[in-house]
Amino acid sequence: MVRIDDILDKHLEKRPNADISKIQRAYIYSAKQHEGQLRKSGEPYMVHPLSVAKITAEMGLDESSICSALLHDTIEDTSTTVEDLTNLFGTEVADIVDG
Repeated sequence: MVRIDDILDKHLEKRPNADISKIQRAYIYSAKQHEGQLRKSGEPYMVHPLSVAKITAEMGLDESSICSALLHDTIEDTSTTVEDLTNLFGTEVADIVDG
């Protein structure tokens, strides 16, 4: 399974001066929201958001994109609302996730 450290390392490799604190917060929030959820394969649900975030980091995209990758199923599959994401991560992330 992809680990958050793999994503952060790749992001810092592509963007050495990046502030990774927002990505760390998005990971923690997503993990808490998906806690106990499993994929059809039986794997923890977070396998998917972490994999998407890793691809996003490998592409060299910015912090908002990586946060959105980690959070992309929270509105659909948890009690999280667009307003929650706006308050916690800003309009840009909330709009991407909602889109």
